[in-house]
Amino acid sequence: MLRAVFGHNYTDIPNHIPKSQGITSAGMLAFFLFWLAHFPLAMLRPYQLRTFFTVKTILMIPAVWGLFIFCMANTHGELGTSKLSEAAGVSASGKWGWFFMNAVNAGLGNTATLITNQPDIARWSKTKSGAMWSQFITNPIAVTLSASLGILSTAAINNAWGLSLWNQWDLLDAIMNRYWRSDVRFAVFLTAGCWAVSLLGTNVAANMIPFGSDSSMLFPRYITIPRGQFLVTCLGFAIVPWKILASASVFTTFLAGYGLFMASVVAIMICEYFCLARGNIFIAHCYNGGKENPHYYYFYGWNPQAVIAYLCGIALPFPGFVGSLGANVSTTALNMGHLGWMLSFTTSFVVYFAICSVWPTENQKIIKEMGLRWEEMAERDMMALDGTVIPEGAEGMSEDQVVWDDAEKKAVAFDSRRLSD
Repeated sequence: MLRAVFGHNYTDIPNHIPKSQGITSAGMLAFFLFWLAHFPLAMLRPYQLRTFFTVKTILMIPAVWGLFIFCMANTHGELGTSKLSEAAGVSASGKWGWFFMNAVNAGLGNTATLITNQPDIARWSKTKSGAMWSQFITNPIAVTLSASLGILSTAAINNAWGLSLWNQWDLLDAIMNRYWRSDVRFAVFLTAGCWAVSLLGTNVAANMIPFGSDSSMLFPRYITIPRGQFLVTCLGFAIVPWKILASASVFTTFLAGYGLFMASVVAIMICEYFCLARGNIFIAHCYNGGKENPHYYYFYGWNPQAVIAYLCGIALPFPGFVGSLGANVSTTALNMGHLGWMLSFTTSFVVYFAICSVWPTENQKIIKEMGLRWEEMAERDMMALDGTVIPEGAEGMSEDQVVWDDAEKKAVAFDSRRLSD
């Protein structure tokens, strides 16, 4: 966007950053301006961002299809598919299988953050299945379609112009290099602007909201969701993201490796909720950090069964991840790394279920003793809040102060309006 507006006045900014850092002074200026754009969004809570995400979706449709149509029309759709396999390093027939698995693993890694932090966003849904069907139907279509259009666009331009592009930013740069006209620069500015809004939304949903939610849970006395979002925005410089984007191979390696650490967390969450707790959550105790909490205090605040399952999940693919970063490891280890997300998820799920079958947590023991059916606690909470059932100890309480605590056979005074805030 800056180059489209200012031309050489932007690209000719003197560079004072060493080449080894992977970014120039001009690039740092662009990063800083984009970083500043996050602060207004950091002031908002998740339910206040719906309009922003709607605008993001509307803007991306013409940007994605417009760039794709330009690339196809300009190159007559000649993709040069033989160059794709050479670039991927899979020209030998025996490598396609593992290359495919590595690609699937990288794809899962790309969305690993959103999968892991799903509850931070899905809990704002107004209906029980509102966050499920919308994603189940639209997410595979949107992700597959947008990725396919990107691959086809860059493949066509690379074949026609003799380049080796892999992301939309370099593609837009190449277009301006070839057609330095006012109308083209204006079109590039609009396209890049739409993508900038899209990435703002991605950072908010995948990074800012989850960090704000988790940090406010860990330190509720000091941190709210907006404060956590401001904090993680400031930490954006600390991970030097320009080095991650230095090349396609580094980027996909990062995605594949990052995903295996997230997969174990997701596996334990799914196993706990669907298989062991049967969808039952004791809401009042989620906000009790004392030792007297019979459900979620575990062992000094740590769930040892989950820790063991997590370590087992990342142990198998970890050598392959290290090998992808340049260490000398066996081919078997590399192939296990290619299975990273799926292998990590499966291992942690099985190990956690097996451990809890012979060594259940106190919460799982209580649920088993109570004989709760699927999500029965949610039904009891709603009945108590609606006044259908008056729990023992709830006399004199208003409806918004009652949360059913069946484990202790009494009602817990609780202000639901504070929770919603």
